Amino acid sequence: MILAFWHSCIFPAIYVWRNLEIRVMSSDSFDGEWTGRIIRKFGFVKVRGSSSRGAVRALLGMRKEIGQNSTVAFTIDGPRGPRYVAKPGPVLLARATGAPMVGFHIALENAWTLNTWDKVMIPKPFSRALLRMSRQIVVPAHADDAERERFHSELQTALDRVREFSEANVTASPRRV
Repeated sequence: MILAFWHSCIFPAIYVWRNLEIRVMSSDSFDGEWTGRIIRKFGFVKVRGSSSRGAVRALLGMRKEIGQNSTVAFTIDGPRGPRYVAKPGPVLLARATGAPMVGFHIALENAWTLNTWDKVMIPKPFSRALLRMSRQIVVPAHADDAERERFHSELQTALDRVREFSEANVTASPRRV
């Protein structure tokens, strides 16, 4: 499976999906190396590269991981934005591998929001969170450029829909103790 989510909910996503050995793309930059060390502590596996540096190598690494039946994840508007604009990597990977794409968003009732391009959210203690996932989107191997663009648009729409739903309903979600 190919998971796609917005960069702003990276911290709650790390907690929710911890210890599942999900493969994530992370750059070789200083920030990417720092992030890679953190995510490994939470049970993720780093695949080197990013959409801005080493994109082909990263996609080939992700393709190899899917070939070994691993789940991969993308912060789809990272590493530098623009915020809430999906990049095409997951669609290309889905076409090449046959793995379905699933978008998700985690809304937080109470969070510290960093003053960064992505407005990263850090959950405050005891805050409610609501995870919303899209349906699976399968891209056929024979998809041409126009069809790939349509699937890219479909993924963008799915991500927007799950974000809007989870943010609108997080305060209505029941508290778990």
